[in-house]
Amino acid sequence: MTNKWRTVILGDCIKINDAAYSPKEAWPFINYLDTGNITGNCISEIQYLVVGKDKIPSRARRKVQQGDIVYSTVRPNQRHFGLIKKLPNNFLASTGFAVISGKEDLALTDFIYWFLAQDHIVDHLQTLAEQNTSAYPSIRPSDIERLELKLPPLPEQRAIAHILGTLDDKIELNRRMNETLEEMARAIFKSWFVDFDPVRAKMDGSWRRGESLPGMPAEMYELFPSRLVDSELGEIPEGWGVGTVGDCFHLTMGQSPPGRTYNDEGEGLPFFQGCSDFGFRYPTNRRFCTAPTRIAESEDTLVSVRAPVGDINKAWERCCIGRGLAALKHKSGSPSFTYYSVWAIQQEIQQYEHTGTVFGAINKEQFKALKTVEPKLAAVDLFETFVLPLDERIRLNVSESRTLAGLRDTLLPKLISGELRVPDAELIL
Repeated sequence: MTNKWRTVILGDCIKINDAAYSPKEAWPFINYLDTGNITGNCISEIQYLVVGKDKIPSRARRKVQQGDIVYSTVRPNQRHFGLIKKLPNNFLASTGFAVISGKEDLALTDFIYWFLAQDHIVDHLQTLAEQNTSAYPSIRPSDIERLELKLPPLPEQRAIAHILGTLDDKIELNRRMNETLEEMARAIFKSWFVDFDPVRAKMDGSWRRGESLPGMPAEMYELFPSRLVDSELGEIPEGWGVGTVGDCFHLTMGQSPPGRTYNDEGEGLPFFQGCSDFGFRYPTNRRFCTAPTRIAESEDTLVSVRAPVGDINKAWERCCIGRGLAALKHKSGSPSFTYYSVWAIQQEIQQYEHTGTVFGAINKEQFKALKTVEPKLAAVDLFETFVLPLDERIRLNVSESRTLAGLRDTLLPKLISGELRVPDAELIL
């Protein structure tokens, strides 16, 4: 450890909750970030609210500057924190956040963020939160200010933050790419199997044999009928059918193994209990069980069957599913067609969110009875040919991001503590 690093109290080198909004400022609109809409430096939603038209939350008070940290003071272990890298106009954060920035002559905000993102810091703040006498586990800004850290000179802070931020930026780039790829795949599915655009194009004469249209190559012309017919689900392509989930899919309802068989040591199969384990496309939280009961195979579609009902993921690998999940696979065996078919009936699944006496749930018979359009197998196979490469790219990006996240999480405490110096980290990268 170099003697240029010095031990400081965090409160001496940061500003916290520096500015608040007053309704007297009369902004015409607000871009609002709630605590649940950012997790691990990834924003899922910013609410655009028009003053005088939309209900403005009373907690919409914290002013944020470009590059500030927002750090939820409620249940720190849920990791509702991150850096605000792109600041929309009239941006406010919930008072459930502590808004933090470094004092420019002492500490870089990015470096402070990575210090606060360390597992042992999050665990420490969670312990303090659980000792609080409020209605739910929460910390005070002073709990953050009292933290102690070893602070390197500004150039080294900048180099450390750059290394960790570069890894995080690549993970974020993969996430955005995956969202785009999934949107493309959903658009193809909706066009072919919900809106029936190929059939309608043949009916109105805009698509002729031997011609290609966007999303409709010439070779698929013969695979789609030339007219729509009435069915219990409305108009569907002639020759296609209406079936149920039970008719068209293999459905496995989860069953939790005995609690004594769970472990965090990687013994047995990965075990997922419900949608709280879900991430983008694939589950992220993993436990294991040595006595698996109900099994989902790799790339099966996973659906939450208890509140919240209808959330969707895919199995990364062969795994055990608990009572909160079901696994589906179309009887054609097509993993991509399965996933987007379930997405297409997601609203029908979610209607059971409000049917339980205590909490929402959908049982096996209700799930099996849901109606779905069943296309000809040739159309399913063609869809799989088009979309499977997109889904495989998504999986590859997820795999890369997991590797990058593992590297980032390994480097983080070593760099922040000074155990690993910047040149050594750059060699590893």
